[in-house]
Amino acid sequence: MDVAELRQLPAVAHRAAEVGPAPTGLVERTEREDAEALRLAPGATRAEGAGRRARPEVPDRFRTCFQRDLDRIQHSRPFRRLAGKCQVFIAPDDDHLRTRLTHAIEVAQVATSIARGAGLNVDLAAAAAVAHDCGHGPAGHASEDALSPFVEGGYHHAVYGADVVLAPLNLCAETLDAVRNHSWNRPAPATPEGEVVAWADRIAYVCHDFEDAVDAGVVHPNDLPAEVADVVGASRSGQLGAFVTALLETIAETGTVALRQPEASALAALRAFNYERIYLRPAAAEQARRVIALLRSLTEWFVGNPRDHDDGRPAPAPGSPEAVAAAVRYVSGMTDRFALDLAVEHLGWDRAALPRGV
Repeated sequence: MDVAELRQLPAVAHRAAEVGPAPTGLVERTEREDAEALRLAPGATRAEGAGRRARPEVPDRFRTCFQRDLDRIQHSRPFRRLAGKCQVFIAPDDDHLRTRLTHAIEVAQVATSIARGAGLNVDLAAAAAVAHDCGHGPAGHASEDALSPFVEGGYHHAVYGADVVLAPLNLCAETLDAVRNHSWNRPAPATPEGEVVAWADRIAYVCHDFEDAVDAGVVHPNDLPAEVADVVGASRSGQLGAFVTALLETIAETGTVALRQPEASALAALRAFNYERIYLRPAAAEQARRVIALLRSLTEWFVGNPRDHDDGRPAPAPGSPEAVAAAVRYVSGMTDRFALDLAVEHLGWDRAALPRGV
């Protein structure tokens, strides 16, 4: 057999795995939509054609609109950069501690478990969950305080993520709404899947932040409040299972996305513990103060020294409103280590004095 003949053969990775024809041929988007219409709960969000987008598009042949959103997010730079943004501990030496990326993946796991069990749209829940923190700046929530003076109305990672960071992806309105309103200090999401993501975010972070703090030596496993351990257990996996089960059973009983007592009290108690012993402990407060000073100074530097845009547009005039907006976009997209390196390069910070670690 010569090369020309080989090129005519179907390509296989190993052996040709037997699939057989689908009952009606290829499973196209319209068939997926029809199946959703029959399978999903009455209040679940249905995918329709290309979806409601700011810029109209032609529907995909095989993927629903929310499946396309999930694919776009996972292939995007803002999602990839979450790998270099901390969840709690800034640029730690321990690679086992969570980043914003691993947090987003864990939130998606919790959200899809809830959505699947409740008969909601799993693809919408997954897309919103993986994207929900794409608006976070470097070094965690302290970046919101640092960037707020440069944004009218203040910088909120959920709003900025949906309205600025993810805007180039032209995502569905329902996906962006779930991202914009996943935080509990925001208005309620417009879909039940968005409400699921809000719960999944809180469930995931209160459980895994405690686990990370134990690994970092900030707290001891025995510090876990009894009111938490007695209700949902002492392990992260056990806690996640208990919270997800309780949420699903509450949905089944009430028809609304809510969490019954006493699991809601256990979740609130664990969150309060984390704030007191982890997020707001003196060392963390000092780190936050330094982070705010660093990022605010770095943003001011780029306002006065604007850079060319990635799309080839020339840099805006120094000090202009356009320069302010560009500086916020640039600094908010930085990873922790990149921001720290630029503070040394542009601001003259002593590398030994940079905020990092636990």
